[in-house]
Amino acid sequence: MFENGLKSVFIALIKAVFVLSLVAAMLCPAFLKRISFMLRLSPAGFFAHARFGRLMIYLVLAGVMASARVQAETGGLKLVRVEYQQVVEERTLNAVIEAVNKATVSAQTSGRVTKIYFDVDDVVHKGDVLLRMRDRKQRARFNAAKARHVEAEVEYRRMKEIYAKKLVARARLDKAEARLKSAKAGMEQAQESLENTIVRAPYSGIVVKRYVEVGETARVGERLFTGLSLESLRASVNLPQDLINVVRKLKRARVIWGSGLEQGRSQSMMAKSMTISPYADPVSHTFLLRVNLPPGQHGMYPGMAVKVAFVTREVKKLLVPITAVVHRSEVSAVYVMDKNGTLSMRQVRLGSRVNAKQVEILAGLQAGERIARDPLAATVRLKEQDAKLVSDAAS
Repeated sequence: MFENGLKSVFIALIKAVFVLSLVAAMLCPAFLKRISFMLRLSPAGFFAHARFGRLMIYLVLAGVMASARVQAETGGLKLVRVEYQQVVEERTLNAVIEAVNKATVSAQTSGRVTKIYFDVDDVVHKGDVLLRMRDRKQRARFNAAKARHVEAEVEYRRMKEIYAKKLVARARLDKAEARLKSAKAGMEQAQESLENTIVRAPYSGIVVKRYVEVGETARVGERLFTGLSLESLRASVNLPQDLINVVRKLKRARVIWGSGLEQGRSQSMMAKSMTISPYADPVSHTFLLRVNLPPGQHGMYPGMAVKVAFVTREVKKLLVPITAVVHRSEVSAVYVMDKNGTLSMRQVRLGSRVNAKQVEILAGLQAGERIARDPLAATVRLKEQDAKLVSDAAS
């Protein structure tokens, strides 16, 4: 590690010599005249550019020397400064995914089933035809109602013309108008009954159950299909009574799911909204809470077991990278570098993991201290440091 630091200093010195050589070349009169000719600038204008260039070179040189000094102090070891960070504390509970839109489609008219287009587990889109019924009777009723409507409309127009000539009483016109309205209502009812022989999907989703077969007669109110939508999902969780007040106040939660849920390899998504029951269950003393997810497909399906993390409060914690912590038997430690560049191994007491990359430090470190990001490189550096101290003591 010390050899690497000396090598870095040597490279930085070579860069500094190169920059100084460039400065000397820029200050050479012959060089200035040649560049002035090439840039077609007056000597005064070029000197102005040269002064700006010298300033930039000095800044670059200062940065190179500072970088070399830092590398010489740390020996090329990557360090991270320990600081307090704002984090949220969560309470995680088990939950189950359920569909917001789940319905059973029933027959609105009677008829024999002639065609079924979808079966269980099929994906349907809104408006797709699920099945057809025999519509001979409904179509006949519609045609009869349509004919009565046409007859009533003609009669109303004729009575309106006669009434305009003052040849009939107003009561005759009102009667014709009422007949027309009645015929129109009957035609609309017959048309709806005819349209009900074609059963359509109320929304996009999947078919869960099918209750009829081709050739069976479906009666009014009889169940035909049960389906659910995967576009709108929610997580149902039983919330303990000790959390109800803070959850109602903050209303912040995220749903956690994935194949590696127990091992911490999972995905999470912030809740769109939540609905909290106004009363608790008298047996379990929990509140039923539904966490609504954003619309769309997220890899979750109804019936899946997930977890919901509710935010309880926000606090500041001393965090370090998980990769910076080294474990020796039952001891957890980090490598700390002091202001003099001396590296040492220090025992720490760990808290809980904040996320997949950071862990809380409860004791052993203070804010502002520097620790090694790579424990393996720090171990090598520490051995070299101890060897140098023994060599210096021997000499």
